[in-house]
Amino acid sequence: MTSPTSNSHESLSTEQLNALAKQIKDWGLDLGFDAVGISDTDLSEHEAHLENWVAAGMHGEMDYMHKHGVKRTQPSKLVEGTRRVISVRMDYAPADIRNAETMLAQDSIGYISRYALGRDYHKVLRARLKKLAQRIQEKIGDFGYRVFTDSAPVMEKAIAEKAGLGWIGKHSNLLDSKTGSWFFLGELYVDLPLPTDQTATNHCGSCQRCIDVCPTQAIIGPYQVDARLCISYLTIELKGAIPTELRAKMGNRIYGCDDCQFVCPWNKFAQTTKEPDFTPRAELTDQKLVDLFGWTEEQFLRNTEGTAIRRIGYESWLRNIAIALGNASPTAASIKALKARRESATELVKEHIDWALTQHQAANLPTSAEELSTHK
Repeated sequence: MTSPTSNSHESLSTEQLNALAKQIKDWGLDLGFDAVGISDTDLSEHEAHLENWVAAGMHGEMDYMHKHGVKRTQPSKLVEGTRRVISVRMDYAPADIRNAETMLAQDSIGYISRYALGRDYHKVLRARLKKLAQRIQEKIGDFGYRVFTDSAPVMEKAIAEKAGLGWIGKHSNLLDSKTGSWFFLGELYVDLPLPTDQTATNHCGSCQRCIDVCPTQAIIGPYQVDARLCISYLTIELKGAIPTELRAKMGNRIYGCDDCQFVCPWNKFAQTTKEPDFTPRAELTDQKLVDLFGWTEEQFLRNTEGTAIRRIGYESWLRNIAIALGNASPTAASIKALKARRESATELVKEHIDWALTQHQAANLPTSAEELSTHK
């Protein structure tokens, strides 16, 4: 936490703190956030849920979910002096979000989760949150704060729920009745005793569309997601081989998965982003798998520069696309691409290429260019 050189803000009256909270929300909207809320730091209700989830091993290889202990569920243990959390939301849905689902039916296309098609949200939100902190500082003088955007042991969804920005749905994403779930979250931990907002209420009701639609049945029950089965985890967090029994279920999803958001009734209210940085990049949006698989590492780094995609690395990128090619209808171009890439592939990628080729053979489909040229 940025430590204050003095504690002048400690003398702020209740009236002044109320006025400051309103100003913070106004400044946040001026900076481009779509919603701003304030919560206290009591996350005890969520602590047991997290502990049980980790104890069951459902975090997979995400060791960071438990290695920080109670720092994740007790903000003042992570950042000493934290008294409140300012939670912010930025919508990222592109203009064609309602048509994006049709890409899943086109198995020759590489589907990338819509949040990752523009500039890396970590950078965008972090910069805006720092500006918000600066405005507060200009108003009241030095105070303690620290900025977070999915970058530390922070329970951002639980905090956002307490700040009134939405409720945690059965798919574990945050939902808002006015804008759905296509948005990013960020936090500003502060040592100011600001007034807090009312916790959002849950409006999922008896709906379980997200549970029913999940390709790998990763949502094992309401509000329970087994990350080890989740396509977002498999394509982004997992660094090794993707379990064989899950590969065919991944379809053409090469980075993340949006299925549970597509079917959520609340997303009919989704707001198109006003942030130019979140505009989808043409070279990433709904491109042919064969073309994406043909990228050199240099092309991968260039085309994903400044995006969240780059962090998975080139090897995982090829691994994911190999699976998608194995799930796609065979063409001369796809078979040729798989075989050509195999010659120089790492052992990890080679394993997934072999699986893809075997998929076509198991279905009695042609796997050579000669056979495919006569295949109807």
